[in-house]
Amino acid sequence: MKPLTSINYFFFLSTCSTCARIIKECGITSEQFEMIDIKTGVQPDHLQRMRSLTDSNVSLFSKAALKYRAMGLHERELSEEELRDYILQEYTFLRRPVAIIGNAIFIGNTKKNIDALTEAVKLIKG
Repeated sequence: MKPLTSINYFFFLSTCSTCARIIKECGITSEQFEMIDIKTGVQPDHLQRMRSLTDSNVSLFSKAALKYRAMGLHERELSEEELRDYILQEYTFLRRPVAIIGNAIFIGNTKKNIDALTEAVKLIKG
């Protein structure tokens, strides 16, 4: 695995049709991004890099994951450390997709986020 440097990263789930749509819609390619399928597991250094670019692990954590309710996590207040540990243990807890372009991070699939990501990708392409 390459160290996290100024390379652009795109973390996605290969079986997710929403991720596939966003890749196509935003024009994301493996020439501009290191494409990382989170199904192989989220690596600690990846999560640390994501966390360094955002306000908290809460913004990276997906409460929409089926296991969130199944594990009774919705009934508890989770600490930053617990959120981190759950994301590392179970890829579905990472809100997706996540793109890192330089020191900018784009988390999730809201229209506003995807529009911003699309503009950022256009700047990479020149």
